[in-house]
Amino acid sequence: MSNPIKFIMIGGFLGAGKTTLISKLARKFQAEGKHVCIVTNDQAAGLVDTELLRSEGLEVNEVAGSCFCCNFNGLTDAMAEFETRQRPDVVLAEPVGSCTDLVATIALPMMQRLGEQFDHSPYAVVLKPSHALRILSGGQAGFSPKAEYIFRKQLEESELVLINRIDELSDEQVQLLRNHIDEQYPGRTVICISARTGENLDRLYAALRASAAPRNHLMEVDYDVYAEGEAELGWLNATASFNAQENIVIDDLAMLALQTIRSELAEIGAEPAHLKILCSSASSVSVVNLVSSDTEPMLSVASESSADEVKMVVNARVCLAPESLRPLIESVLTKVAEKLDARIKIEQIEAFRPGRPEPTHRVTSV
Repeated sequence: MSNPIKFIMIGGFLGAGKTTLISKLARKFQAEGKHVCIVTNDQAAGLVDTELLRSEGLEVNEVAGSCFCCNFNGLTDAMAEFETRQRPDVVLAEPVGSCTDLVATIALPMMQRLGEQFDHSPYAVVLKPSHALRILSGGQAGFSPKAEYIFRKQLEESELVLINRIDELSDEQVQLLRNHIDEQYPGRTVICISARTGENLDRLYAALRASAAPRNHLMEVDYDVYAEGEAELGWLNATASFNAQENIVIDDLAMLALQTIRSELAEIGAEPAHLKILCSSASSVSVVNLVSSDTEPMLSVASESSADEVKMVVNARVCLAPESLRPLIESVLTKVAEKLDARIKIEQIEAFRPGRPEPTHRVTSV
């Protein structure tokens, strides 16, 4: 019988840095000679993360239209499809950033139904410092208590808490976050990392090579509060193409669009949970991110090139009604095209609120 496939699920709130981390982990496993596959997840098609990971040459399947927990069979089908080409040694799974209760709805049902096929790593949750510093200190992060409820439940079910972006934090901020986790969520292994620079990834890599510990109990989740917390975020995915007589600097296009969206949201007091824009030509990719209203936009992947035809993918998760978010994004993209003297075609756009989570399976006792 073949060795079990290593299954690693990396959770965490929107904008925590899961995709960057998964990319780095995939490279580390590949350096050991492992065949690595990735499953991404979103409430709708047109996900920046999928485009980015594929542009890096990684093997990716996407489960779109619902979260993993509500489409358990979609997740297992995506993993089975990998085996039709080449059996993976490692599967890295990135759930939707507004999801929780993943141990009871994904990890444990997989162990019960497919236990011999998979070896589960400890469940790791990436901590988003910009919101965590406010929430864990007793403040607010621009969201309601119902959205905060999801954030805290993610930490509650974790085995590993990964304090990310430590390259952007002071030593005092890192220690404050560690203290809050130790006090409010005792018993978790805390690892301070920078997915961007690779700091402390060796320690995380070693921790993920272990197997998940047996669960002595499962956390309780109020699905009414959970559903209302998710529904407070407007969700938008859009794909557009820009064409111009003169070459467009791809990094500048991505940053201009993000900065303009940020300004428009600030004017109406709408807090972004995560804004992510990918711009690509035939040969290069640029990605910019914004993870909260009080952090600076970041060019996470630089193209350093120009093209007269550029594809743009926009993912916006904002505390704003989708019927207001969609025209705002459409207006911004039109303004950006005019500023660059380019023609724009919005090829796909979808704005909505996530529906109530209805798990395919949910283990209620251990």
